[in-house]
Amino acid sequence: MIRLFFHKLRLALQKRTKAGLSGKTYEGWLSKGYQNEPEVSVVIQSHNKSLEICHILPKLRTYPSLEIIVIDDGSDLVHTRRLAEELTGANEFLLRSNDLYENITYDRAIRFANGKYVALLQDDDDFESADWIPRAVALFRQHERLVFLGGKDGLNLVFDETEKKVAGKPIVSGKPFCFVPAVNRAPMWVNKKLFEQKIHHIDFALAPFQYDDYDVCIRAWLSGLQVGCYVAGFKSLSAGGMRLWNQQLALRQMEHNSRFLYEKYRAQKERLRAEVDNANQTSQP
Repeated sequence: MIRLFFHKLRLALQKRTKAGLSGKTYEGWLSKGYQNEPEVSVVIQSHNKSLEICHILPKLRTYPSLEIIVIDDGSDLVHTRRLAEELTGANEFLLRSNDLYENITYDRAIRFANGKYVALLQDDDDFESADWIPRAVALFRQHERLVFLGGKDGLNLVFDETEKKVAGKPIVSGKPFCFVPAVNRAPMWVNKKLFEQKIHHIDFALAPFQYDDYDVCIRAWLSGLQVGCYVAGFKSLSAGGMRLWNQQLALRQMEHNSRFLYEKYRAQKERLRAEVDNANQTSQP
């Protein structure tokens, strides 16, 4: 309280003497180049992996209408400080949370983002150039019901009647784009408008992480929307931060959430398969 009192006195003196004026102007603010409606928002989940994030920032900045949102979900303030120093652009933001993990923090970040299309990345993602961004945007423009677009794996969802679980098996289509039952991160693109209209939230029943990407994709198909996959051409910089420090919890979540999805959607698995097959049969090549 004493410290707060003296701080209050200092601010009162500063106000009266104008000693702390910074000379800020409207022109100075305008020169920062802030975009309130960027075409793309890139959301990067980081758990003590600031060096990897800093590595890809210059590549992301080559796309002209883009904002960058980094979720600092770690425990080491060294990474928080480094990210704060590096995110210098007017459309570059740092969201700090305390080990809340992907499910909650991605959900919050999607609603924070102003981009028409939101790309969810993880802290081990790397790429040669930003050409994966305009290719994704073009696909969203071509397919008006496309709400999720994966750039890593398209997945068949296998409902195991014996184990009462759901598993994802990668699809190798050989095509530059196809509709798929589900995709996993990353990148995982989101059409924000469709997400807000039909999906609303990542399901917190799957928190803190694992298979929430499967769940939103199933919900998309059952809501009349579509999920697709293309080849983004990503590579891994290192082991993902989520798995480096959470191996035992990851095993628990895989077991629990795969059974949760089975019970939630087993009665609709045939409808899901039919929706995907119909989309691929009727889509233009």
